[in-house]
Amino acid sequence: MTGARARRVLTATALVLGLAAACSGPGADGRGGERDYRFWDPYTQFGDDSEWAALVADCGRRAGVSLHRTGYDGSDLTTRAILAGQQGSSPDVLVLDNPVVTTLAEGELLLPVDELPVDLGDFEENLLESGELDGTRYGVPIGANTLALYYNADVLADAEVDPAAIHDWADLSAALTEISAKGHRGITFAAIGNEEGTYQFLPWFWGSGADLEELDSPAAVAALRLWKGWLDADLAPNSVINNNQTTSWQEFETGTYGFALNGTWQLANARASGIDFGVIPIPSRHGGPAPGAAGGEMVTVPVQEDPRRYERSRAIVECLVSDDNLLTTDTVLSYVAPVEALTARQRAEDPELSPWISAVREARGRTANDLGTRYPLISENLWTAVGNALSGAETPQDALAFAQEAVTSDFGR
Repeated sequence: MTGARARRVLTATALVLGLAAACSGPGADGRGGERDYRFWDPYTQFGDDSEWAALVADCGRRAGVSLHRTGYDGSDLTTRAILAGQQGSSPDVLVLDNPVVTTLAEGELLLPVDELPVDLGDFEENLLESGELDGTRYGVPIGANTLALYYNADVLADAEVDPAAIHDWADLSAALTEISAKGHRGITFAAIGNEEGTYQFLPWFWGSGADLEELDSPAAVAALRLWKGWLDADLAPNSVINNNQTTSWQEFETGTYGFALNGTWQLANARASGIDFGVIPIPSRHGGPAPGAAGGEMVTVPVQEDPRRYERSRAIVECLVSDDNLLTTDTVLSYVAPVEALTARQRAEDPELSPWISAVREARGRTANDLGTRYPLISENLWTAVGNALSGAETPQDALAFAQEAVTSDFGR
């Protein structure tokens, strides 16, 4: 039974990889003239008349090319990028979710940054790690986000909870109990069975002292028991099992929840919600802020058959990550800048970004510490374990033991 379950999880990953081989071509990707360059990104929310599209086009003009931008949904972008690389028809510049960078790098589909070259000296080290494989860097951060705890000040005041007094898991659980006793809902988060679920669980996982190479450690079990305990005590709703980060936020916007685990990208929605809100760090098990996962994208340059194209690709990348353009981009995307000098300007212009800037500095790359392309399988088994434990199908200990068995079976370690 355990082996069958592990195989089902592994098969799901194989199906995702199979899509890359079976997918139809990426559309009208025929290479134009030597000054026609292609640019792919995951920002489907931005049309041709957006500030982002104008910035991209301007960087193309500055590089002396006509830059044709196409936006794809995240998973579709990854599939198309892999297929295009295999067919020798990659775009000239590619913006990727940071955990995907090492996947394409291992397939030798991306050019190392130092071969362009682009100077990475001012970029935050913890953000650069996400694009590193075997000591070589393949991506330049365009901005970063992470998670923290939003709170409803009116709900907390009614429950006589001081958010500044929450330093560890025990403090938070006690606060949720007080909130619930006053007839409010405690906390909402997203535990959906995909990368969003893993992303939301990682601060608690890492905040327990757990390591992604040992999914079934006592510390990891403690983190999953924390979430399961909240559901059992009705401090968090059962809907979290299917919540993504958007639906979780919509629950918080009803005004009935004390806390919501969510990201920088919800700051504009929080301001527009009418809720008197605040933000505190996610507490670790024994005190202090827990490290979240570094979110955000990286600018990469795919391998080209004609290496003469790299010179202008480098100019495009350097333009996109110049100080002024990073500030523009990160404002549009609600990102924290990946360069310390720019975050100081962000703090001055928008003080509400301060807790997010601090959280991003503590964030970890999901593929860091040489996890590289092992991370997607680890993540899939982790989100499966979380879902099975929260639904009651398995105990937290058994769910994580099965997850570790599946990872060990695949990697032989």
